[in-house]
Formats: sequence, structure tokens, C-alpha cells
Amino acid sequence: MQSPKDWLTPDALFMLQSIAEQGSFAAAARQLGLVPSALTYRVRQLEDALDVLLFDRSARQARPTAAGQELLREAGRLLQDIDAVANRVKRVATGWEAVLTVAVDSIMARDVVMDLCEAFLALNSPTRLRIRHEALSGTMAALTSGQADLAVGVALGQHMAADIQHVALGDVPFVFAVAPQHPLAQAPEPLSNALLMQHRVVAVADSVQRGSGLTVGLQGGQDVFTVPDMPSKLQAQLRGLGAGFLPLSLAQPFVAKGQLVIKTTEQTRLNSVHAAWRDSRLSPAGHALLWWTAQLNQATTREALLGLKS
Repeated sequence: MQSPKDWLTPDALFMLQSIAEQGSFAAAARQLGLVPSALTYRVRQLEDALDVLLFDRSARQARPTAAGQELLREAGRLLQDIDAVANRVKRVATGWEAVLTVAVDSIMARDVVMDLCEAFLALNSPTRLRIRHEALSGTMAALTSGQADLAVGVALGQHMAADIQHVALGDVPFVFAVAPQHPLAQAPEPLSNALLMQHRVVAVADSVQRGSGLTVGLQGGQDVFTVPDMPSKLQAQLRGLGAGFLPLSLAQPFVAKGQLVIKTTEQTRLNSVHAAWRDSRLSPAGHALLWWTAQLNQATTREALLGLKS
């Protein structure tokens, strides 16, 4: 048994548009190369399938009913979508990916990531762009699991698949920062590990979906307030909810305003981060990925992502 979707074909929608534009069945039939009776029969078949009246035939003009007007509105959109899909398929066949997913670690400067997105979207390529925020080992895991095509801000391990390519972005300097009202703000420096153990630390959760993930800068038994990303960690420390290391570029504006205090500790933290992607003979990089990797190979882009250059 046929359903309405069997009748709502592109040809049927175009037929309805022709009738509405020409104002009569006879004129539309001439435009479509049909005899009027054949066109009338097709419309009646469609009306029967939908169980609605699409055109008012009481006058010489073929006037769409309320239901007909609604279908015509949707018909215009659907036909435009079909054309857009056809054009996208043709352009994708030239080497552009259908979708490019970029996993970005939360220590990267988000405004710079958006600048890159803006520049990419200005290309008007057929590739649809997706950004996902990750943390710690979750950034690389998104790439290796196939959930992302490009990972930005990862700390590379010793063992990588042969098809993983990467470029060093640089080192992210961290500072230990607390709010002025936090007890550690007035403590003598350098802050000892024993002293830090007495205070809550704010930690970013590893976004990896499986396994225990990574922990950075935590001591066993220490009170921990866990947040999903680095911007949330900053907000927590600004409120004095805990202490911890922050990227210097993220903390510096609030240090200048007196909203954070930098303290020296017995330990230091410096993260070396990379961008990584898959590229092999069997699965070569598409135009969208090549554009992104070209941007990441520029020193000015890398410095901006690390917050080392305004």
C-alpha cells in the first residue's frame, strides 16, 4: 500500500509549483508538456493520497487552498534542499570532506579557535564543520576512536598508529593561582606540597570515555573539586572555590585586575602540546583537513592558540 511519501516526489512538487505559478491547470499543462486531463488526474491522485483538497476548482483560476499553500511552502524548501544536496555531493567529489570534526583541548584559546572557524566558513566549502571540546587524554582519544578528524592541543604518547601525523604547537606555561581571599594568597612562598594538601584543588576532568584517564597536579587524599574544562576551572578559582594551575595566558588578565594571585610552589608545570590527525595512503587528507593543518603550521596561529600572542 502506497503512503503519502510515495506521492510527494520532486516531480509532484514541481507540478504543484507550476500550477500555482501559471494560475490554471491548462497553462501549467502546456508548460509541463502534458494534456490538461493528465495533469488534473495526477493532482487528484495526490489529493486522494493526502486526503486533502489542494486547489479550489470553483473558479477559472486554480487557487491553492490553505492546505495547498502550506504544501507549496514546504515544496519550495524541499526542492531547494534537493538542489543543495546535489551541489554538495558534486563538490565533495572534488576532494572536500562531507564533515570535518575538530577536537580542541580546553587549554587552547577558544577565541582563536573561533577565528579559525570563521576563516574556514568564509571559504564557502561544502564541508560541514563540527567543534568538540575535550580535556587531557580525551582530546587524543577523540581522534584515535574516529570521533574526530583533527585533535588540537594533545600531549602525544610514545606509541601512535602509523597513520597519525602531528605538528608541535609549542609549550603552554602554567601558573599556580588563587583568589585574593583564598587562605593561600597570604601564605609564604614557595608553597609546600604539605601545605597544598590542606586545601581544595580545582581539577579538570579527563573527557576520555573509557579508562581512568589522566590526573595532573593532584596529590593522593587531597580534596578535589572537579570541573569539565579549563574555563570552568578559571571561574571556580576566581570565586575562591579552590586552588590550582592555570595557563598563564588565561590567568594573566585576572592577575592584572587583582582578581587572581600567582604563587610559587615546589613544583612547576609546562605542557608541550601538538595537533594530530590521520593521513595515510589509504585515507589521504581532504581539502578541509589540509586547510586546517596549513593554518596550524603557521607560527602566528600556534602562538595565538597557546595565548602567547594577542
